[in-house]
Amino acid sequence: MKFIVGDGGSGVSVFLLEGSTAVDLTRWSPEVGSDLMGLIADPALCARAAAETGKDEGVPLSTITPALPVARPGKIICLGLNYVDHIKEGGYEVPEYPALFLRGLNSMMPAGAPMVRPACSEQLDYEVELMVIIGRGGRHIAEADALSHVFGYTVFNDGSVRDYQRKTHQWTPGKNFDSTGPVGPVVVTPDELPEGAAGLKIESRVGEEILQSANTSDMLWSVARTIATISEFASLEPGDMIAMGTPPGVGHARKPPRWLRPGETVEVEIEGICVCASPVVDEAELSEIEAAE
Repeated sequence: MKFIVGDGGSGVSVFLLEGSTAVDLTRWSPEVGSDLMGLIADPALCARAAAETGKDEGVPLSTITPALPVARPGKIICLGLNYVDHIKEGGYEVPEYPALFLRGLNSMMPAGAPMVRPACSEQLDYEVELMVIIGRGGRHIAEADALSHVFGYTVFNDGSVRDYQRKTHQWTPGKNFDSTGPVGPVVVTPDELPEGAAGLKIESRVGEEILQSANTSDMLWSVARTIATISEFASLEPGDMIAMGTPPGVGHARKPPRWLRPGETVEVEIEGICVCASPVVDEAELSEIEAAE
């Protein structure tokens, strides 16, 4: 199944996608709620809600303004250095253990919302990534069982402010500027994709300019292995999100560097899932717009 969380004109709902048509599950089954947590908590609820909407013609997907798939995830855990060619372009050694960091909720925003270049830096970079949404929690999850803990997959742009990322050995500042991490809009359940979402084309671009193009099979740590590794030290909970790292082609590794500029729209896409498109705005311009409103 494919879902989108968003506002179709009467508040935020969970929609079931059927081609380019979106059927409002929340309208027919209010217990679904206004994000994916209702379906994550009760997988059978999805089948019941879908059955109730069988006669609903739905609305065009294009009329929905996306919201975050999970409104308040407990944890947003991100991998760095998960594609060998990206490791090399950054000048790092291939690690024996994944580079892991956290993103806060204020750094995240839904697909379509403005991606904000901060006033203090021009070095806003793009990173297309596979995002995993945990459905069933656990601790010390075996790699062989890990994929059964996945609710769905979506697309993430791990927007990074590079000069702040490199101020210390810890990447936290550069990865947590407000409104730099667009996610969504479509969440796809595992049965719709290859096992572990492997073998999918993954790409970023601005207009006709291809910035990154690779395949999710190139990841060093698979989804299953990553879930098992994280659950060694942290209890995973339903609704937690795991970003799986980016392939080569990022802006800071280019000569000259290729930063995102206000006025551009950056698109990140994974085959079989969706396109996540974000207009880039300058923080000062955004403040002026908000003040005018």
